[in-house]
Amino acid sequence: MIAIDLKFETWQWQYQISSTFFVFGILPTLYYLYQRYISSHPNRYNKLEAPVKLDVPVPEEAKPHWKGKRLYAPNLTTRVASDPGKIKCYCPATGQSLGMLPATTKAQMDEQIANGIRAQKEWQNQGQTGKFSFSLRRKLLRTLNNFIVDNQKEIANVACRDSGKTRLDASMGEIMVTLEKINWIILNGEKALKPSQRPGPANLLIGLMKNGEVRYEPLGLVAALVSWNYPFHNLMGPIIAALFTGNAIIVKCSEQVYWSSKWFVEELVHTALKSLDLDTDLVQLICCFPEDADHFTSHPGISHITFIGSKPVAHKVVESAAKQLTPCVVELGGKDSFIVLDDMVDSVDRLSSIIMRGTFQSAGQNCIGIERVICLPKTYEKLVDILSTRVKHLRVGSDIDQLDEIDMGAMVSDNRFPHLESLIEDAVSKGARLVSGGRAYQHPNYPQGHYFEPTLLVDVDPKSMKIATEEVFGPILTMIKANTVEEAISISNGTEFGLGNSIFGKSFQQCSEIANRLDSGNIAINDFATFYVAQLPFGGVKKSGYGKFGGEEGLTGLCVAKSVVMDKPLLRLFGVATSIPPPIDYPIKDGKKAWAFVSALNTAGYDYRVWKVINAFKKLARGGA
Repeated sequence: MIAIDLKFETWQWQYQISSTFFVFGILPTLYYLYQRYISSHPNRYNKLEAPVKLDVPVPEEAKPHWKGKRLYAPNLTTRVASDPGKIKCYCPATGQSLGMLPATTKAQMDEQIANGIRAQKEWQNQGQTGKFSFSLRRKLLRTLNNFIVDNQKEIANVACRDSGKTRLDASMGEIMVTLEKINWIILNGEKALKPSQRPGPANLLIGLMKNGEVRYEPLGLVAALVSWNYPFHNLMGPIIAALFTGNAIIVKCSEQVYWSSKWFVEELVHTALKSLDLDTDLVQLICCFPEDADHFTSHPGISHITFIGSKPVAHKVVESAAKQLTPCVVELGGKDSFIVLDDMVDSVDRLSSIIMRGTFQSAGQNCIGIERVICLPKTYEKLVDILSTRVKHLRVGSDIDQLDEIDMGAMVSDNRFPHLESLIEDAVSKGARLVSGGRAYQHPNYPQGHYFEPTLLVDVDPKSMKIATEEVFGPILTMIKANTVEEAISISNGTEFGLGNSIFGKSFQQCSEIANRLDSGNIAINDFATFYVAQLPFGGVKKSGYGKFGGEEGLTGLCVAKSVVMDKPLLRLFGVATSIPPPIDYPIKDGKKAWAFVSALNTAGYDYRVWKVINAFKKLARGGA
């Protein structure tokens, strides 16, 4: 009994000590850190920018257990003869019809472009003290942010119905990255767009008199042509950036995801704009047939084009935009490598999880997905063994109706299935080993769905096999062995693409040196694709495109960079103004004296020898004599 009492008293004493420490130690520390965070991020919490609650009805088709009509052999390549002006929409995971939506005509494009230009000018004319203020733009983003956070499942369902992906993939690849972009811009956007002070002229005399700055002003009406693999994020990313930079935007979505894009723009975004009394013509959507796209991309009313898609289509877009000299940012495909060094042999279990997620998320339809795993000898066989088991156990299907536990969804179309199978057959015929998968899959519950088996292909030769250099954009995990680090770098650089890479090794210095030698626009060291989430400028090299979106560069790229030079404040205070010196004032009175004056001006401003600078100043004081 005494022992029990002692234990109880000891416990009570320890509890009192820990409680006291928590109240007087941890809580004040947390409060201090919170206040420091708030003071260093004034744009994060601002009552004047409190979000507006939105009421956006969810479409019936996005609700679980929706019973839609299943189409026989659904495919977008064939138009409906009875209604050739409409685009057929369906769920690629189940084959269920999502209805027919009217394709945008050329006349409608002209009208939308005119409306967008008008809406942007009226918005900008309200000025920084009105509805064009950064404060209201942040309020708009906060409003979108809160709706997305509160309606994650509904947004994921809409994206899944139209793309065939899983809800988990929609959450990670669509919702999380969109929320990150919104909040990064809320915290950093205004700072990125404030006038940038520049050093001014290098000339000693002129530099003493002049200041320079770059001001970032909206381009007007911009456009984005976005791909189908991320119907929510690919759409929302350009919209968020355009609105915060003060532009209007027209997004051309893919016919593959017209149904979801229409809801995201005309229901979600338009409701948010209306809630702040902003013109809905600031954000518009078009979806047209391919033969009409040139009318849009060559239109003189478009000030800038962001294109996300394939290389063949990019050629057409850039050629069309060149008719009006419209600047473009072009983000294309990749053949991203995942390099594993020998010193990671004890971490292969952890790496296998990253490889699985990076390869099979969204059924491999990811521009920065892992296309090639390049391993050095000590890690290669171990990773092959682990991945062989994991890939075989992947389950495919549709989880939107919560009927199945699945890992991977459908592909958006079955058009490329024969090509994927031919790439695999070519590799096997040349010595690669097909461990699992390798062909299209007819799902027993969704026979009309577009499914391809999760595939593991090992012992791939980077020199002889097409799959080692061609972009796959599908659920195919390709394993390549490299004997040395030099060979791994050579293999990684041995394609026409240069979008993203991952490097895994215990020595940061070695990984960093490898990163410097890779032909790539984006690299993650000991991670996968986090350069995108981190809101760094995103874009590729070589045939992966050019230009950047994301981060500060993505925002300023949607602006006119206006260079402004002005007198120094002290000169303005005393009314000192720039004037033309008499020796070089038109008409020139004495050519020799004029030449001596400008020659002395250059010497005084740029010569490194002190005695020559002094003599030049003397000559200038004498008016060039």
